[in-house]
Amino acid sequence: MKVDLSVNFAGIKLKNPVLTASGTFGYGYEVADLIPLKKLGGIITKTITLKERAGNCSPRIAEVESGLINSIGLQNIGVRAFVDEPLEKLKKIGVPIIVSIAGEDIKSCVDTVKILNNFKEISAIEINLSCPNLNKKVVCNDIPLMKGIIKQVKKISKFPVIAKLSPLVSDISAIALAAQNCGADGINAANTYLSMAVDIKTFKPKLGAIKGGLSGTCIKPISVRCVYEIYQKVRVPIVGCGGIMSGADVMEYMLVGSSAVSVGSASLLSPKHLIKIIDEFEQLLIEKNINKAKKL
Repeated sequence: MKVDLSVNFAGIKLKNPVLTASGTFGYGYEVADLIPLKKLGGIITKTITLKERAGNCSPRIAEVESGLINSIGLQNIGVRAFVDEPLEKLKKIGVPIIVSIAGEDIKSCVDTVKILNNFKEISAIEINLSCPNLNKKVVCNDIPLMKGIIKQVKKISKFPVIAKLSPLVSDISAIALAAQNCGADGINAANTYLSMAVDIKTFKPKLGAIKGGLSGTCIKPISVRCVYEIYQKVRVPIVGCGGIMSGADVMEYMLVGSSAVSVGSASLLSPKHLIKIIDEFEQLLIEKNINKAKKL
């Protein structure tokens, strides 16, 4: 049985619904010698900002039960360096490139997108409105700021705009609806969960920044619930994110409303997990006699 894995996300044709999650796959090209990147549905890059960021102090990653906590702090080389080297390498891969951006205010986000507008090889912009590792209020908890960023980015962007939301809100579906009404072409749900771990050998926090974002299999049921609730409210497509380790996880997210998924912690275990997940998802469709992924 031949299966059509392709899906359409905000006007972008993906050969399959499996994307990389921002921040867990570098800029995307670094693992070209390890896996066939052309087999991916698309690459969501590490979040970039207008200017270079040093990120948080180390240690930045701590393993915990059924997951990990990270506090990278959006370390990145800045948008001008990004378009000079990583983007040039990404363009040669042949899969949709979704560039994740972040900024402390509306102007920095808009200025970042103005630079990216010069590169037609980009497929979409993802606005990271939800990083919990900056020792500041999560952007999508500041509704006026979130609305302003989405409106102004959408006004000038040549590409579809995806809003990446935080689960650390009272009603994520209401936030998603607000994002859609401000012009977002898609929603990514959800980012990591603010957490903390202590080393009982040293009596100190395991992270240099004390707190960080929890990811991994332990968060999947919560993120699946987030996607389900958002799907009841919005018309724009949703990327499901959180704890995806298998083809069955992809199917679960799509059954509650996702058009695509982004894989994070699994890639940190091994980049080859991405290919394994795609293959497992295809096999599941065959077993269930479903010939098109978009029928889910």
